Amino acid sequence: MNGSAASGGLDGPDTRWKSLYYFNLYRLAVALVFLVAAAVQREGASAIQSRLFLTTDVAYCLAALAFVATHRRRWLPFDWLLTVQVMTDVVALTLLMHASGGLRGGIAIMIVVVLAGAGLVGQGRLTVFYAAMATLAVLAEQGLRMLDFAAEAGEFMTVGTTSIGFFAIAISARLLAQRVSANAALARERGIALDNQLRVNEYIIRDMADGVLVVDSNAAVRQSNPRACELLGRSPVVGVPLDELSPALAASFERFRLAGEQAMEPLPAPPGASSIRARFVRPAQGGDTLVYLEDLGRVQAQAQQLKLAALGRLTAGIAHEIRNPLAAISHAAELLGEDAGGPGQARLTAIIGDNTRRLDRMVRDVLQLGRRDRVQAETIRLDAYLHDFVDEFCQRGGAARALFRIDVGYDSTMRFDRAHLDQVLWNLAANARRYCSGREGAIRLSVSTDEARGRTAIEVADDGPGIPEEVRAQVFDPFFTTHTHGTGLGLYIARELCEANHANLELLGAPSGAHFRIGAQSGPSA
Repeated sequence: MNGSAASGGLDGPDTRWKSLYYFNLYRLAVALVFLVAAAVQREGASAIQSRLFLTTDVAYCLAALAFVATHRRRWLPFDWLLTVQVMTDVVALTLLMHASGGLRGGIAIMIVVVLAGAGLVGQGRLTVFYAAMATLAVLAEQGLRMLDFAAEAGEFMTVGTTSIGFFAIAISARLLAQRVSANAALARERGIALDNQLRVNEYIIRDMADGVLVVDSNAAVRQSNPRACELLGRSPVVGVPLDELSPALAASFERFRLAGEQAMEPLPAPPGASSIRARFVRPAQGGDTLVYLEDLGRVQAQAQQLKLAALGRLTAGIAHEIRNPLAAISHAAELLGEDAGGPGQARLTAIIGDNTRRLDRMVRDVLQLGRRDRVQAETIRLDAYLHDFVDEFCQRGGAARALFRIDVGYDSTMRFDRAHLDQVLWNLAANARRYCSGREGAIRLSVSTDEARGRTAIEVADDGPGIPEEVRAQVFDPFFTTHTHGTGLGLYIARELCEANHANLELLGAPSGAHFRIGAQSGPSA
């Protein structure tokens, strides 16, 4: 229930006017009943046949009709209009009472009903005033009867009792109306709080990383969140039996329903999706069951990231400890090489030098991981940047310029730390050069832009033998290499640097050669 709905709640303005309308209908019905009674009993008691009774009742009917007909116009404020109508009731009923023999006619009880109704419709306001006016009217009627010598001595006690009844009913109606109003306000507040809580719960469930299903006792889905539809590969799922969504999930639910057994084994997922694990919770005995669907692929990826992060910190610490002894070994090997010795000594010295340089390169690569959080992202224009990068790579690496083919638009941009992008592309280009055919255009650098998502991608592809299918999942693991002189850290560090720049590095499938793609946020257009 929102704010607008609350304004029309149990005690809102619209409800008060609607109650007044029903009160008007009651008044009209009473006036018509009196009119019918006057017609039916024309041959009866002389009191009902009096001209005063008939004239008053006709006027009362016309007034009641006017109140009903003009109700929607609301020509007076609510309290003023209610007061006019109640005073009309009191005057009309008092005159009818006088015309039918006073209190003995029983019409005074209708004034009690009017006071009770006015107290409820007006929510307790002015009820004592209405009772006072009714008391004065009854006293005036009794005084008039005394002047006509039509009143009996015992009627004074009846008048007093009736007047006390007026005030008792008025006060009771006031207290009851206040109680009803307080209960209505409490119900409205609780309704608003419940509605807000339901909205919060809906947002929480909708944005949960896990899928959530609400399943009834017939194993049919009553509610779900978008993540559950993704994991099950079907949308919508509300109203669908579990065995249609996943027979394995339905079997696990049945075991839980009968024996309370939780499913521990992964459930098969749709083609191309990760396996899932279901967890069942029943908030109340005999009620609906909550089913949490956990993406095991995401859990495994998070565990792998934590493992690799810990491994990176460990290797960085080891690298610091290795560097000083490694420098001493390298220096000793250089001194040993300066001494005259046989061919065997020279060969051993060369082996020491080659391996110390390899270890030093590995240490430098590992230490780069410690600087991946020092990102200074900038907008890079890729058309000029890629040409400059290829020129520098060919100059420093001794590669032929014709080996590279660049395909980039004039206005393509990317948000990235320039030094980090240099290192990532250098690693990818070095690998491509190592495995390519060496023909002209064997290495292709291309740029594509997804304007809808605000993403730009740089792709590096070669025409070499490619990466075997059985090792594709391991190429980004630290210390994995297929080259005898490689450290196994190049692609791992490249991916870490991409993630530090809120980018991603992925290996794409290709019919031949290796094909890598760097995806990052596009820079603002020039």
